[in-house]
Amino acid sequence: MSQQLDALFSGFQGLKVLIVGDVMIDKYIFGRVNRMSPEAPVPVVDADKFDARLGGAGNVALNVYAMGGIPILCSVIGTDAEADDLRELIKKSGLTDRAIVYSQKRKTTTKTRIIGNNKQIARIDHEITSGLDTLDTYYLEEHYNRELEQADVVIMEDYNKGVLHGINIPRLIAKAKKAGIPVVVDPKKQNFDAFKGCTLFKPNLKEIKEGMGIDINPANEDSLVTAVTKLEDRLQNDISLLTLGENGVFIHSRSESHRMPAHLRNIADVSGAGDTVISVAAMCLAMKTSPKRLAELSNLAGSLVCEHTGVVPINPNHLLQEAKALGI
Repeated sequence: MSQQLDALFSGFQGLKVLIVGDVMIDKYIFGRVNRMSPEAPVPVVDADKFDARLGGAGNVALNVYAMGGIPILCSVIGTDAEADDLRELIKKSGLTDRAIVYSQKRKTTTKTRIIGNNKQIARIDHEITSGLDTLDTYYLEEHYNRELEQADVVIMEDYNKGVLHGINIPRLIAKAKKAGIPVVVDPKKQNFDAFKGCTLFKPNLKEIKEGMGIDINPANEDSLVTAVTKLEDRLQNDISLLTLGENGVFIHSRSESHRMPAHLRNIADVSGAGDTVISVAAMCLAMKTSPKRLAELSNLAGSLVCEHTGVVPINPNHLLQEAKALGI
């Protein structure tokens, strides 16, 4: 078992992962609150620290990179000052922006969180959420088609910011399927049905409830089987991986299903756990890992990153050692 894990993690090295979807910047302003403003009933934050990180599909890319893969971000952003910041973050992280489309018609999605006394006071969103127009869609697909030729797996990251929409999603999936490349999807409700024919579909509990319009008891396996059977009849996907928070994960394919309980950890922050799960799952799928091991490793990886405050990529050595200790 241990040797199989070593071989699997060695196989992750150099895997080319094409990540198409919404890339963004997560900005943070940290400070102290000692008084209320005389101008309005709002706290005054004495800022003393500023931070900016890759978010959205960018965080997925960081996880792939940490695991030894070669992530290629394919997205559309603006030509604003935030685009310059994003380009700098990509390059500082050791990634490439060669498949990023820069459009004068878009904003670079940026979420600025104001943190006072270790509590989030406000969030400022700078974004356009409407779908790409015809020309930007064309440029995105041109980049995607070029990068697809060398890809081992595709991850579609949908945050409802407009890069993925009802017209381009089916075309992107069809191109990958024709090339024999698996497609892993992290969905949102808006484009739920557009991902028909993908290889692995990874909704969380809220997304599958809203997308399917059904109630699910995450503690009841029969309820989960019923839900994913309906999902797979509707989307014709090969594998469903449901992330259920404190109830762990549930994986289902045409031939097998498994439920893995959540790992008991000292949870500091759940932010970014879903990005880690999809990254590890995609790389396992590219290596033709069994659904059971794929779910076990993804579930463990998502739990490990929750031990850290803030969004951080997975540590592959820690993941490997923990997986061995658990007999995965």
